[in-house]
Amino acid sequence: MLTVQVAVSIVIGIVAGLALGYFLKMIWAKKKVEAAKETAAKILNEAHRQADSIKKEADLSAKDTLYQMKSEFERETKEKKNSLFVQEKRLLQKEENIEKKMEQIDQKESEISKKDRAIAAQVRVVEEKENKYNEMIEEQKKVLERISEISRDAAKEELVKLIEDDARHEAAKSLRRIEEELRENADKKSKEIISTAIQRYAGEYVTERTVSIVSLPNEEMKGRIIGREGRNIRAIEAATGVDLVIDDTPEAVILSSHNPIRREIARISLERLMSDGRIHPARIEEIVNKVGEELENAIRDAGERACFDLGLHGIHPELVKLIGRLKYRTSFAQNVYQHSLEVAFLMGIMAAELKLNIKQAKRAGLLHDIGKAVDHEVEGPHATIGADLARRYGESPRIIHTIAAHHNDEPPDSVFAVLIQAADTLSAARPGARKEMLETYVKRLDELERITRSFTGISKTYAIQAGRELRIIVSSDQLTDEESLLLSKDIAKKIEHEMTYPGQIKVTVIRETRSIEFAK
Repeated sequence: MLTVQVAVSIVIGIVAGLALGYFLKMIWAKKKVEAAKETAAKILNEAHRQADSIKKEADLSAKDTLYQMKSEFERETKEKKNSLFVQEKRLLQKEENIEKKMEQIDQKESEISKKDRAIAAQVRVVEEKENKYNEMIEEQKKVLERISEISRDAAKEELVKLIEDDARHEAAKSLRRIEEELRENADKKSKEIISTAIQRYAGEYVTERTVSIVSLPNEEMKGRIIGREGRNIRAIEAATGVDLVIDDTPEAVILSSHNPIRREIARISLERLMSDGRIHPARIEEIVNKVGEELENAIRDAGERACFDLGLHGIHPELVKLIGRLKYRTSFAQNVYQHSLEVAFLMGIMAAELKLNIKQAKRAGLLHDIGKAVDHEVEGPHATIGADLARRYGESPRIIHTIAAHHNDEPPDSVFAVLIQAADTLSAARPGARKEMLETYVKRLDELERITRSFTGISKTYAIQAGRELRIIVSSDQLTDEESLLLSKDIAKKIEHEMTYPGQIKVTVIRETRSIEFAK
């Protein structure tokens, strides 16, 4: 029983404790809620206070910004008003100026109208006077025709003829004076002549004489010559100094170079490479070097053979080598090596007839074109280059002068210098020597003489030096010296317009006066 009471007491105590705890917790929660409400009220009050402050500041800032914008707007408005005022003032001034100018223009138009009327009146008066004068002139012309017994057209033709004769005479005098001035500037004139010659030089001839064609066994050989990525063709061009042109030409390769020796080395090397079958950079270099040595020996042998055939001794080895190089040089399709031998033989024949030194004559003939062996490497006329080479390698002054004067680069002052010009012309002028057909040769000479005979006052015409010079004899009683000068110019101009020819043609007009009297 006691236990039950204790248990009941304990339960009662626990319930009372729980009730007390709950009551205390409710009191504590109520206080906490009241404290939270007070804190919220404070925060809310603080927020209201800060919001009021921010609002006031925003109002002040907005008022300040509005004031500044208002001030800026008023300032810009004032400036625009001032600018518009100034522009308006300028426009008013311009209007006033325009009105003044319009008034001046109206005044000038009025004055011009008055002047036009006055001029028109004067023109009518002038026209009346002109008609009157024309009638008087016609009457005088008729009187003059009756007195002179010659018509007006005939008198006009006579007057025109007199004026033309006077003009031609004055033109001839002026032309002679100009030529005398040009003689004082010979260097400048010579450069102009050379420039003209270069312009007239046939491009086909250049192409023909600066290329060699190598035949191929088949079209596949072109690919082998080119090589992988072009290494073979680059190796050939670098080793020989020659340009290889591989185009659509069937079974052929073109070698292009102004140097005939290099072109010959490239031709022989390419033929050997094709026959050997091994085409690669190392083999190309080996073959080119070998062919170069062989060609140098062949050149030296050719020079020595020429000296032996002519019976010449004591020529410097370098000159002998240059003589051999002429074997691969052409001039107007004529081989210079054979041409030099021909000139040497002709020089020997003429020297024998004139009782001169035959050996020296042949020596001069053999060496006269030696400059052509290196004229693609050295600037200047080949005669001057040859004279410098002869001087360098110990030739006598007589030989040196003969070489320098064979194209009148120096005035000839010895018999050899004159003979070398004749021998050079004979070798070059021989029909067929320069690959020209006899019919073409004769046709050109006939054409030259035909052009010459088309002019009046011609007595005789001679085409000499294979048509490179034209000598014309005129009648002294029909043409004066000045007219002869004009005639040479007219003939040369007509030849240029109507003919095609290599090099240049020299036109020489000869006029002489002879006085004959008999003593009885």
